[in-house]
Amino acid sequence: MAFSKFINKWSGYFFILPGLLFMIFFLVFPIFYNFLLSFQNVTLLNLNGEHAFVGFANYVTIVSDGTFAVSFQNSVIFTFLCIVFQFCIGFALALYFNRKFPGRDFMRSILLLAWMLPTVITATLFKWMMAGDYGVVNYFLQSLGILDKPIYWLTEAKTALYGTIIANIWIGVPFNMVILLAGLQSLPEHLYEAAKIDGAGRFRQFVNITLPLLRPTILILLMLGIIYTFKVFDLVLIMTGGGPVNASTLLPIYAYKLAFTQYDLSLGATVASIMFMILVAIAMVYLWFMRKEEQL
Repeated sequence: MAFSKFINKWSGYFFILPGLLFMIFFLVFPIFYNFLLSFQNVTLLNLNGEHAFVGFANYVTIVSDGTFAVSFQNSVIFTFLCIVFQFCIGFALALYFNRKFPGRDFMRSILLLAWMLPTVITATLFKWMMAGDYGVVNYFLQSLGILDKPIYWLTEAKTALYGTIIANIWIGVPFNMVILLAGLQSLPEHLYEAAKIDGAGRFRQFVNITLPLLRPTILILLMLGIIYTFKVFDLVLIMTGGGPVNASTLLPIYAYKLAFTQYDLSLGATVASIMFMILVAIAMVYLWFMRKEEQL
């Protein structure tokens, strides 16, 4: 009897135990260990030996490094431009595909290929397309008379970052379109019918009905987009490797180079910890906005 009572009382916790253990070993522990590394001096030379505790010395070293400032600036530019264009283009496509016309489902499924393709394939394709001598982008622009000579998109400091931005925009547009289209299709039709009776045009309906009702969806989409874009790594690594001369180096690339090229694991962990704290701050801002939304 006592055993059955114990089972009835704690059975719910046994069901969540596998998921809890998974989160502890693969989420909580890596984050904790990464922060621990950032306060130590761990390199390839002393990896198996004793690790001296250095406090915030690694953070001071990273913040005072000029490469960190360049990487942070590139990450902000990369994230901002990608989010703006992904959201605007995705919203426009969502409004377009929200209408009924022949071939809508087929066209929508074709656009999803950009999101479904592995990032390695997408990065390689864009690397070929933006090649200076034989790339299709230069050939197309020269055929239209826009360019007199080819541009080396991914090997020139002025254009390398923007070449990766274009590729990432192409990847993220379908995701924005799908999420916003789902939000548009969930909006009640009677509100638009009442607005038409009152004489409101399409623009007034969009401003006064669509945008306010989609605000929670937009906030979630922007937060997920910022988190995903801020930690983009494989796309940039394949297309430019962070070059030339750190022109396209983002914070994940910077952390990778410190940890696995210079073999300073502590400095790499420090950059990763800074990124984690930035994303946590963004998540806190999102939660604050959501709380404000719930109070309205």
